[in-house]
Amino acid sequence: MTFNGTWKVTQNENYDKFMEKMGVNMVKRKLAAHDNLKITITQEGDKFNVKESSTFRNIEIEFTLGVTFEYALADGTELSGAWTLEGDVLKGIFKRKDNGKDLTTTRIVQGDELIQSYTYEGVDAKRIFKRS
Repeated sequence: MTFNGTWKVTQNENYDKFMEKMGVNMVKRKLAAHDNLKITITQEGDKFNVKESSTFRNIEIEFTLGVTFEYALADGTELSGAWTLEGDVLKGIFKRKDNGKDLTTTRIVQGDELIQSYTYEGVDAKRIFKRS
């Protein structure tokens, strides 16, 4: 249950470039860079509840490891995929509904940080969160 807790974004690495590759326009990219995202994760066995709150939206996502579900990013991009747990790494592989391309994301806890990494079309990015 390493992921349990509330996490606040403190740092972005290559996030603007990643969003650009995803097709997010410049205005939305600039706003997203300062979205004050907070994630609250609750894990019970293989079931997860994730509450995301930011300047732009508040949503709640529930998923079970290995079970495909649908999700929309803050910019409206619709995805379908599943999360798995590989050792200490929570790994999500999602397919964009609009173009069929894959988005891979991972979450790992290191010390008091939650590191969320993204890969899309050869562009890698990270968002680093601290427990709050």
